[in-house]
Amino acid sequence: MENHWYRTFYSGLTLLLLPFSWLFRGLVAIRYFLYRFNFKKKICFNVPVIVVGNITVGGTGKTPFVIWLAETLQKKGYRPGIVSRGVGGEKISRPYWVDIHADPAWVGDEAVLLAKRTHCPMVVCTDRVAAVTELLQKTHCNIVISDDGLQHYRLGRSIEIVMVDGMREFGNGQMLPAGPLREPLSRLRSVDLIVINGKSEFYHPILKSDKIIEKLEYMHLRGDTLFSLSLPQTELALQALQGKTVHAVAGIGNPQRFFALLSHYKMHVIEHVFPDHYLYQRNDIHFAEDLSIIMTEKDAVKCMEFADKRHWYLPVRAEMSRSLEKKIFSLLERFSIC
Repeated sequence: MENHWYRTFYSGLTLLLLPFSWLFRGLVAIRYFLYRFNFKKKICFNVPVIVVGNITVGGTGKTPFVIWLAETLQKKGYRPGIVSRGVGGEKISRPYWVDIHADPAWVGDEAVLLAKRTHCPMVVCTDRVAAVTELLQKTHCNIVISDDGLQHYRLGRSIEIVMVDGMREFGNGQMLPAGPLREPLSRLRSVDLIVINGKSEFYHPILKSDKIIEKLEYMHLRGDTLFSLSLPQTELALQALQGKTVHAVAGIGNPQRFFALLSHYKMHVIEHVFPDHYLYQRNDIHFAEDLSIIMTEKDAVKCMEFADKRHWYLPVRAEMSRSLEKKIFSLLERFSIC
């Protein structure tokens, strides 16, 4: 479907699906209205809850942003905990604790990566309210980050941060299933901050409106060192593979961003695209040629057990402006229980 969502013109399939998108938009609007005006009850907590989410389907750079946010809060003396639905794993209906040894097939690859990189207490559950309750009852966390959950309106929140892929933005601007939108673009007017991952030469008109532009911040992902999947503590500068032919494996929301990063280092990239959150088998990442095989860190957590010396992963870090940090702490200073 993504091929249809990100075209500059409507395909026949898109036109066919438009009535279903209008129906979905109506259902989303009704649900939002019910929670907005307290016909349905929101559950609020006595600590700040920061929701980091998307209004589109697919990857926007949420995971590296959440890592940056957790580290930034820790530096300021906060004790953050993280909750998530556990995307890519099983639908866990009761709170489940995640650590670096958790099975990605059960809790999701992003959850394992977040636990590994942040060292924060982390709980996954389809019910984010239950996850936060569990987290606060059994830890000393004084702030919660919800990885995704923008549309989980039952969870009261202090700050809403929306991530946008600067390369793809909002596609054709239509709601599911005719387009990639989970909520209408007007939802951007009610969130606190909008973080664009990367820059593009063209921005959707809504991002240029007066009420939106003051919320905009930008994130850039940087990564220049590869780590071996099979040989602990073994590193390789990305620059060392300049001019070489490599296999690149990606099962993420926007694999082209990963391939573009490798191409920037003048590599000849043989692309292997898998569905987002794909659970790899041995044959998926073993190729006949004796070439380096590079994957994202999110993919790597699912491939450790059958990797060899050819397999490397590329961690990325989010680089943010100081203004974003100031805006977040300014919003936290005004925290009140919703």
